[in-house]
Amino acid sequence: MRYDLVVFDNDGVLVDSEPLSNTILAGYLTELGHPTSYEDSLRDYMGGAVHRVHDLVLERSGRRLPATFDEEFHRRVFEAFRQELEPVPVVDVLGALRAAGVPYCVASSGSHERIRVGHRRTGMHAWFPEEHVFSADDVGRGKPAPDLFLRAAERMGVAPERCAVVEDSPLGVEAARAAGMDVYGFTATTPAERLAGADELFAAMAELPRLVMGST
Repeated sequence: MRYDLVVFDNDGVLVDSEPLSNTILAGYLTELGHPTSYEDSLRDYMGGAVHRVHDLVLERSGRRLPATFDEEFHRRVFEAFRQELEPVPVVDVLGALRAAGVPYCVASSGSHERIRVGHRRTGMHAWFPEEHVFSADDVGRGKPAPDLFLRAAERMGVAPERCAVVEDSPLGVEAARAAGMDVYGFTATTPAERLAGADELFAAMAELPRLVMGST
């Protein structure tokens, strides 16, 4: 086997949440007087934890977001998830990893609650037990810092250099590289040039087993 652990990002890799969450984020920031387009949101916040939104808004405007921002943003996102969220077609990949005895987990910039809501809606909870779910909630710094990926590797008992990360955001690619892990960039919805730092790019999940296991 090429790797002893495959670490999946969540949003955009396991669940097709990026269009929903970034549309909501852009709209909410605009309501609050920080004009943001969907494209702006993808560029600036995709793959990052919510503290990144606070940091960039403060840096750019000199104004802090309301204390209720996180609660209201998550309320809107979770409502949309429960009604509209769909899975990425990744079940066959997870089945192949499981059949080959290759451990896998998820490491997401989203909160544990966000992950759970999305996984219950899409059926991903059947593939990711709680002990294989890692969130930015668990560490002091989210992506692009390497902390989250390093924690996942440590808890799964695998050295960073034996891990493969599956990511669809530039922040996630940066975090994986900083953690000393190989990273595969999923380009189904993210332009390939934005993931240029990845070791290899792929556009369809059916390609992933070959990359991480050396099989078809």
